[in-house]
Amino acid sequence: MKCQILHSSRNRLRIHIMRSHMTLRQADMLEYYLRAKPYVTDVKVYDRTGDAVIIFTDRSQVIKALADFSYTDKNTAVLVPEHTGRELDREFEDKLFFMLARRYIFRRLIPAPLRMVLSVIKAAKYVREALISLSKGKIEVSLLDAVAITVSLIRRDSKTASSVMFMLGLGELLEDWTHKKSVDDLARTMSLGVEKVWLKTGESEMLVPIKDISEGDEIIVRTGSMIPLDGKVISGEAEVNQATLTGEALAVHKSAGSYAYAGTVVEQGSCVIQVDKLTGSGKYDRIVKMIEESEKLKSEVESRAAHLADKLVPYCLGGTLLTYLLTRNATKAISILMVDFSCALKLAMPISVISAMREGQTYGMTIKGGKFLEAVADADTIIFDKTGTLTHSEPKVAKIITFGENDKDEALRLAACLEEHYPHSIANAVVKAASDRDLVHEELHSEVEYVVAHGIASSVSGVKVVLGSYHFVFEDEGCTLPENEQEKFDSLPDEYSHLFLAVGRVLAAVICIEDPIREEAKEVLSQLKSLGISKIVMMTGDSERTAKAVAAKVGVDEYYAEVLPEDKAEYVRREKHEGRKVIMIGDGVNDSPALSEADAGIAISSGAAIAREVADITISANDLTCLVTLRQLSGALMKRINSNYRTIIGFNFSLMVLGATGVIAPTTSALLHNSSTLAISLASMRNYLK
Repeated sequence: MKCQILHSSRNRLRIHIMRSHMTLRQADMLEYYLRAKPYVTDVKVYDRTGDAVIIFTDRSQVIKALADFSYTDKNTAVLVPEHTGRELDREFEDKLFFMLARRYIFRRLIPAPLRMVLSVIKAAKYVREALISLSKGKIEVSLLDAVAITVSLIRRDSKTASSVMFMLGLGELLEDWTHKKSVDDLARTMSLGVEKVWLKTGESEMLVPIKDISEGDEIIVRTGSMIPLDGKVISGEAEVNQATLTGEALAVHKSAGSYAYAGTVVEQGSCVIQVDKLTGSGKYDRIVKMIEESEKLKSEVESRAAHLADKLVPYCLGGTLLTYLLTRNATKAISILMVDFSCALKLAMPISVISAMREGQTYGMTIKGGKFLEAVADADTIIFDKTGTLTHSEPKVAKIITFGENDKDEALRLAACLEEHYPHSIANAVVKAASDRDLVHEELHSEVEYVVAHGIASSVSGVKVVLGSYHFVFEDEGCTLPENEQEKFDSLPDEYSHLFLAVGRVLAAVICIEDPIREEAKEVLSQLKSLGISKIVMMTGDSERTAKAVAAKVGVDEYYAEVLPEDKAEYVRREKHEGRKVIMIGDGVNDSPALSEADAGIAISSGAAIAREVADITISANDLTCLVTLRQLSGALMKRINSNYRTIIGFNFSLMVLGATGVIAPTTSALLHNSSTLAISLASMRNYLK
């Protein structure tokens, strides 16, 4: 690519692209191409002028990259996301330009009589909105606008009427842009996060990258997994959670002939889906819909502010009438009508929440609404699952102890064959151990049955194979020890978690799982205490011995061992009944009931898809310190909302007083009101913690 250097400094370069015209797509391609370079720290491409500003660490590499760039390179094209925000910005820039141009023409080139006629025609829209509001028995802001415009026209003051309508239109445009910009910024940071899928090939299946899937391919999705692509179910049955798509709380039954949508999650069962849409059927649009739905999950502070905004409208009308009766000055009365509390209260509050959600995303959190941020801010109780939460999300196989004549490698191979289909940290550890030892675990088993929080049952060459907890293998399934192996069983090392494998109802091996505690866990719990959390609880399905050891090391207030999913959910309900605000944190299918019961359910990103679906917030698996960040972020959000609330009420009330006393004109009131709304909304887009 040919370009000219316009300005150069130590680590900054401004260039001009040598071409007559740059499209939005071309600007995005250049920008994302440069952003992908490790020596480029920031870049901005201006499509209108064909310029680019590049911040870098290595100038020679930047020059070479610019020389190598091509708009026809397919590898560059794939770097550009479906939505970049550039088109949205251009759309609103054009709207603003044409609005200002029309205003200039109206004021300078249209004769006064015609301006009056055009003002009356344009005013009809505002009068109609006011009448619709009144017909529904509501006194809303639209009535204030209509009264101000109508009174001005009755007084034959087309200048004031047109100015009022222009300011209202400008305010609506800027408010619309501010809101859409916030939603767009957040939506672009979110994705389904599915990288690999199970591809059905004849009678077997392979784990392959999602990018290798083609239309018509058959993929298998099982309990706890997310459906990665749209398609038709051709076999199997499953209960699918479609909450992010339709808002339905209950799972939907899917069987052969049903249609499955990307981003939904299998709660129970398994099915084979024939892919027919590789793009996930408008993933970006569905994420935007989810965000817009999340805005309905308002915090109590947001709801109170919006409710107050509606209640203040009659008082504004009353103040207008009183001002006119006292002063007999219509201009002063109209000045009050130019100010309302609704715009700023109803715009700034949601934008504050969206900004917090967007900032949370930069820390590895996905937050589904302001309601849950408020719950985190108010919470006094946190319940942790142990495995994959307080302990590392990637436990390791420490050793394999076989019984009878069984071979260690064969035992691990068989365990991996069963575990590879289910997204849990211990299952991942078994599969990884087999992979590290180059053990190819072919699909020898028949249909697998997954029992939540217990284990897996299947059949190999007609022989039943079970894998799971002691309770599942020995009590539920009635398996036994080989003869003369009791002493070996009793001496199993206490420092590990145990996964029991039985073949033909006889114990074949015990896989010892090393589940190291996260290095940061104790410090994180201490910081949460300092941030106002009064009760920290750990619940686990592990043995009393293991639970007690972990609880002592991390410093929880209470712990419960050998609990089932329903036990966790019941504990959450009991705590809430006692008046406590509860956060639940987990990563497995078995944590889902408790996550849904909590005031704020938090899932670990590396855990089961159903846990992430049910949870209100998802956090990064890399570091628990983001829980501290989440608490700080939620507290900062509540402070900003309350601050906005006071600022909006105080500033707009001052405008009313100034208008009623004749200090400022109606158009000035409208300008200051809309300007303050925009300023507060833009200020609400600022980061909280950076």
